[in-house]
Amino acid sequence: MIIRLETPKDYREVENLTRDAFWNVYRPGCIEHYVLNQYRTNPDFIPELDLVMEEGDGEYQSPGKLIGHVMFSKAEIILDDGTNFPTWTFGPISIHPDYKRKGYGLKLLNYALEKAKEMGIGLLQMEGNIEFYRHAGFDLASKLNIHYHAEPRESEVPYFLAQELIPGYWGNREGTYCPPKGYFVADEHPEAFGAYEATFPQKEKAFQEGQLPQFCQSCGMPLTKNEDCGTNADGSTNYDYCQYCYKAGSFLQECTMDEMIEHCAQFVDEVNKQMPKPMTKEEYKQMMRGFFPMLKRWRK
Repeated sequence: MIIRLETPKDYREVENLTRDAFWNVYRPGCIEHYVLNQYRTNPDFIPELDLVMEEGDGEYQSPGKLIGHVMFSKAEIILDDGTNFPTWTFGPISIHPDYKRKGYGLKLLNYALEKAKEMGIGLLQMEGNIEFYRHAGFDLASKLNIHYHAEPRESEVPYFLAQELIPGYWGNREGTYCPPKGYFVADEHPEAFGAYEATFPQKEKAFQEGQLPQFCQSCGMPLTKNEDCGTNADGSTNYDYCQYCYKAGSFLQECTMDEMIEHCAQFVDEVNKQMPKPMTKEEYKQMMRGFFPMLKRWRK
């Protein structure tokens, strides 16, 4: 196998690879291929760490099939004193479905991490399955006092991971991480994403075991099955919004974000059944004020 920099001639093949690798893995369908498509011109994109894995065993061999890809991005942590701390993230990292669970993903990732360390990248955060990423040195970000923007500070978020590549880079700081703005491009431009997605072969979206938690992008309700979801104008399932917020392509209530928070606060007792520490109604509202601006309906 050869690991090399991505070139423009690789773009469409890599986007197809990424789509195939992520479809229904972390959510119904996927957006990672569009994130990659848009990210290549983003100022946070790191072209020196835009890497593909290719079939072949020598520098001069004819190009082979692309079976893997990874990209890196600049990011920030908001420290508890309000200042921004420079950090980095990576992903999507993709392995062709025919080559998964054969060690290629770990080989590609370890190669990329060594390159990142050589470039002076000291700290990485990402979202993924700890059972895989622990083999590359990642652990729960909460152990480094790095909190995830969409979860309570006291939570040990099982899918939010971190690794200090350069010892001492993070030190004894504490702060909150939010994925770079570029990762939300599909949510911010749904029509452009829809037009882009239409250029690929049709695939069926589905909930399945192992996906990241899905939440209504209006009220924050967990979405775990099709029956939880709203519907589009054509009657198809809408995986972004719940049945109580969205039907037949329209919102069922016209309200502000603050009004939605007030509405949701009445269900704090139900929420507390899933929390390690019960919250008061005011504490729950405060948490929603931090979480709701990241939901698609309220994102500015």
